[in-house]
Amino acid sequence: MESLKKPNCANSSPLTPLGFIERAATIYANSPSIIYNHLTYTWSQTYRRCLQLASSITRLSIGKGDVVSVLAPNIPAIYELHFAIPMTGAIINTINTRLDARTISVIIQHNECKLLFVDYQLTPVIQEALSLLPDHCPHPILVLITDNGPVSLPTGKFINTYEAMVEGGDPGFMWVRPESDWDPITLNYTSGTTSAPKGVVHCHRGTFIVAVDALLEWVVPKQPVCLWTLPMFHANGWSYVWGMAAVGATNVCLRKFDAKTIYTAIRTHHVTHMCGAPVVLNMLSNGERLTHTVRIMTAGAPPPAAVLLRTEALGFDVTHAYGLTETGGLVIACSWKKEWNRLPVMEKARLKARQGVRTIGMTEVDVVDPESGASVARDGVSQGEIVLRGGCLMLGYLKDPESTAKCIKNGWFYTGDVGVMHTDGYLEIKDRSKDVIISGGENISSVEVESVLYLHPAVNEAAVVGRPDEFWGETPCAFVTLKDGHGKPNPTGEEIMQFCKGKLPGFMVPKSVVFKDELPKTSTGKIQKFTLRDYAKKLNSTVKSRM
Repeated sequence: MESLKKPNCANSSPLTPLGFIERAATIYANSPSIIYNHLTYTWSQTYRRCLQLASSITRLSIGKGDVVSVLAPNIPAIYELHFAIPMTGAIINTINTRLDARTISVIIQHNECKLLFVDYQLTPVIQEALSLLPDHCPHPILVLITDNGPVSLPTGKFINTYEAMVEGGDPGFMWVRPESDWDPITLNYTSGTTSAPKGVVHCHRGTFIVAVDALLEWVVPKQPVCLWTLPMFHANGWSYVWGMAAVGATNVCLRKFDAKTIYTAIRTHHVTHMCGAPVVLNMLSNGERLTHTVRIMTAGAPPPAAVLLRTEALGFDVTHAYGLTETGGLVIACSWKKEWNRLPVMEKARLKARQGVRTIGMTEVDVVDPESGASVARDGVSQGEIVLRGGCLMLGYLKDPESTAKCIKNGWFYTGDVGVMHTDGYLEIKDRSKDVIISGGENISSVEVESVLYLHPAVNEAAVVGRPDEFWGETPCAFVTLKDGHGKPNPTGEEIMQFCKGKLPGFMVPKSVVFKDELPKTSTGKIQKFTLRDYAKKLNSTVKSRM
């Protein structure tokens, strides 16, 4: 047996999710792959377009190890680029469309992207971001995604349009297969968890694992109809971008949406699956009852029980899960048990709000004492740090071995999230040790918001916590003390928020400001954020600022 344990060329081909689309083009050749407004592509057309695009990218001397960035909403181009870019051997980096120019410039400088695809509506923010780059930093080649924009668009520094690159490419292009499972395929940034975003690198092997794993956990059948309400820039749509190709799905793309748009799409295209943060559930919860079941995967802040109840009463089947940029997708899910269907509705909602158990593709999940590494008691009360072990975890943080070593240690990935393990083995998040606020699916660093508040000439001390919000899940709530004798009238809460608006992305700006004589502190002088969180929970929902 020992002589057979060595791999050979036949049994050790590198795993890659890029093979999903090649297979889909054979099995589902004439079935719809993408629907967008009045446009429909089949899987054979999408595969050919991806090959042509990959061919054109290669002609720009882009290849293995190069980073290619994309700034675009959920339109066909960003779906196709998830295949076309790595088909050249390059690494795809999807940038959050909600970021400000300063943050985008930090990302571009850090990842040294050679090529950047930009949607026509986002050209102003990119031009500003490029102007903020240091003189020594090379600028990426720019390609304009015209989509449904005006006929005459200013091309500026753009070398070409997206469609021109597709049309000019070779449909017989031989796409570049990874030499190893461990070749990088994607680079995503953890915007909001620190003042400087970390670049999370994932390999072909890990992405293949999490994409297939997520399909199994959600019990996704062949040829579902997926409505893209989850931004594809969020961890590559939780890797469902690639996963949906594996099952020959119809991907319904939306540039932007509201409740009416979603319900219209569900009826028109007979949507079966969709993903999104709890804010999407809240958006849907006041709609009309569905004529067929739509399965929703949600992750982020636990959805409020009342929102879960209203949404499911309309015919949606909600699954709650947990993942991080560092896991590439969802790795813990609240797997539902049939016997729970007999429970009262509020008890069912409470159980569904838990994060759950490890998915099949994860090796181990635990809650441990961060100091000793010992597992905490499975009593639903004892808190510890959530740790993970499995094949879809990131390779590490780009150019940041110190941060990588801090979170990958003792054979585990330390998430920084605090949770409890219930007696039935289901996990539940209780807090975030890094004080991350999750608002509408976006991670907000309280430290970064506080650093801006401290720039205000009247602010003495500031602390930011998440305030429960039925629509967004959480919103940033700022607690502020003012300086004595700063020489001007005391600012109002509205003025504090306005001050932040020019220095932070919109979703990071505090939505409420509370003025205090002093902030609660520990004996060592640290601000007691748990006390402020309790206070924020009790605030009247209409309060924006309070003396």
